[in-house]
Amino acid sequence: MTTPAPVPDPSAPLRPSWRFMLRHPAHLIALGFGSGLSPRAPGTAGTLWAWLVFVLLQPWMNDLRWLLLMLVCLPLGWWACSVTARNMRVLDPGSIVWDEVVAFWLLLWLVAPSGWMAQLAAFALFRFFDAVKLGPVAWADQLFHGVDPHTDRRAWIKAGFGIMLDDLIAAACAALPMIAWRLA
Repeated sequence: MTTPAPVPDPSAPLRPSWRFMLRHPAHLIALGFGSGLSPRAPGTAGTLWAWLVFVLLQPWMNDLRWLLLMLVCLPLGWWACSVTARNMRVLDPGSIVWDEVVAFWLLLWLVAPSGWMAQLAAFALFRFFDAVKLGPVAWADQLFHGVDPHTDRRAWIKAGFGIMLDDLIAAACAALPMIAWRLA
């Protein structure tokens, strides 16, 4: 006699996989085209992916093109993070890295033109502020962690906004010493 297979809990969080990522365009974007699937430090993997893409795009970009890219990627990211968080059933999954991608692009653009060492400093500062979550970064990170998807019909939209917001603030915190260093 065999025992029946356990029935999966429909409210349990989903672990992302390549199959999950490819199931919806929002998942592909939010998971940083696979960089968020890293088993270790997905936020760092997403930031490294963002850095690589920035370097590859840089020869074809100017300030107007970067501005237009940011104006497209910010609302697109909000949507993608909201949809993916809802489908994973987690308000702020660590595997969602589009927030790191856009925030780091914004930081690199703000400190451009910059050489390898300045970009490395920007990377280190951004990862520090994103990981340690001091002051305003911590506030933004916790802003929508208390929403209840069962009672708040806009919970996932708020979650997506919160996912993006804390990394944008981390980028701003990293930009301040970078800009001060440049002006000194």
